[in-house]
Amino acid sequence: MTDLLPRPPRLSVSRVAAALTRQRLQKLEHLLILAPENLSPAQWRKLPSGTQLKDLQKRIGSKSAIPAAQTRLNNSKRTGISLGLLPVGVSPFKRLDRIRLLLGHAMKSNPGTLGALITGFDDSDATASAEAVTVAALAAVSEMPSHKSKPSPAPRLRALQLFGDGKPQLRRLRAENEGNHLARWLTTLPPNDLDSASYKKRIAALAKQHGWEMSFLDRKRLARLKAGAFLAVAQGGDSNAGIVHLRYRPPDASKKRPDVALVGKGICFDTGGVNLKPAQHMQNMHDDMQGSAVALGTLTALSRVNSKLNVDCWLAITENLIGPGAYKPMDVVTASNGTTIEIIHTDAEGRMALADTLALAAEKKPAVIIDYATLTGACVGAVTERYSGAFSNRQSLNPYLIKAGDQSGERVWPFPMDDDFDTALNSSIADIKQCTLDGIGDHILAARFLSRFAGSGAWVHIDLSSGRHKGGLAHIPTDVTGFGVRFTMNLLHEQELLKHSLANR
Repeated sequence: MTDLLPRPPRLSVSRVAAALTRQRLQKLEHLLILAPENLSPAQWRKLPSGTQLKDLQKRIGSKSAIPAAQTRLNNSKRTGISLGLLPVGVSPFKRLDRIRLLLGHAMKSNPGTLGALITGFDDSDATASAEAVTVAALAAVSEMPSHKSKPSPAPRLRALQLFGDGKPQLRRLRAENEGNHLARWLTTLPPNDLDSASYKKRIAALAKQHGWEMSFLDRKRLARLKAGAFLAVAQGGDSNAGIVHLRYRPPDASKKRPDVALVGKGICFDTGGVNLKPAQHMQNMHDDMQGSAVALGTLTALSRVNSKLNVDCWLAITENLIGPGAYKPMDVVTASNGTTIEIIHTDAEGRMALADTLALAAEKKPAVIIDYATLTGACVGAVTERYSGAFSNRQSLNPYLIKAGDQSGERVWPFPMDDDFDTALNSSIADIKQCTLDGIGDHILAARFLSRFAGSGAWVHIDLSSGRHKGGLAHIPTDVTGFGVRFTMNLLHEQELLKHSLANR
């Protein structure tokens, strides 16, 4: 078994206010220079080896792939230099993506000390570039689980020094990386290393580490709560299944009611149940708990910045197994809020597990609920694995969802939530069908289904179609992206989601 929790990256990040002198360069094994494409001749001359870099860049051309110009200084350390030019007006996503690639090239020589010189930008772009190289470096050195008998050596990088312009929020960036790393690390664990029982142990260790209150609703307690939707999934054979409830309260909290409830789908492995998946579609189905990992990662990040928000976190932890007791198509079950559900397809288990979890979260009357789930292939078909889908019962929140995705580099796109979609889920025997068999608009129908359980308060649902993207995404170098932590931090802080949610009650 791997460690119970991930090890924090051993990387110090510091902003150096002093100029980058020859003496400071002498202490660096590599220097990454980030500058805009429209550098003036005078700015070129000020760069270390600027004339040489300019000539190299001219030969490569501005449209070339990463890396751009590179050279070495004639000093005792033979300091390597990489130059990355960013287009004027580059989007936050493109900046993160390009800097990840530039950083990856700079780290090919496996430096222990890396400098980043940010120059030529206005204040806003300089800060954004400094933050981008910081989060890319932290993500690059955050170790992922490995069961190899001869694991690859960890990167040597132990120090990142930021020179030049920009004033990054280093504490916030570290908190976001810790949350993202946790989400990626948990999601990467193999299913025999992260089942419902071991997941609960890891969550308990996190709760102890961060001072969260934790309770666990096991199958017996859920039966008393008449949580038939969740239990239908668990009855396939997962005796350790249950719903985790975590509570974070700042030290000076004057009220107990949650401001925000984070809800995550935690299906540790999804076979599809009676409607068994074919082999190729069962690959990576240990990822199906990524929504819960993102909720945990977000709670971790909020704790690390000492958020003033009261936050509840609800995690639906189970496996969707095949067995004599597994739930079946045409079964009718009753959720904890009294809604009866006709089962259509047992591989639509995520919305079943989330239904009761959302209903329990809504009972606490938070100002806003945000849920995360690797829920539908239809969302991947709609926006690919580069975006995630966003849904809300408050159309007025959609501009803030888009803006949070744009600014964080974790892009989302909202989908319609008109109530006439519900006609597709009409059942002749129950209050609602679980899904349809034709799969048309299933991401929208899944959201409409979940809205029945999210209560009357503001609710945001994130369908994590970009939870896995081959080759990484934005600043993240691994296929598993941990998408959602930076997005939510921006949504709660920069976009002030809570204020807009309360204004639109």
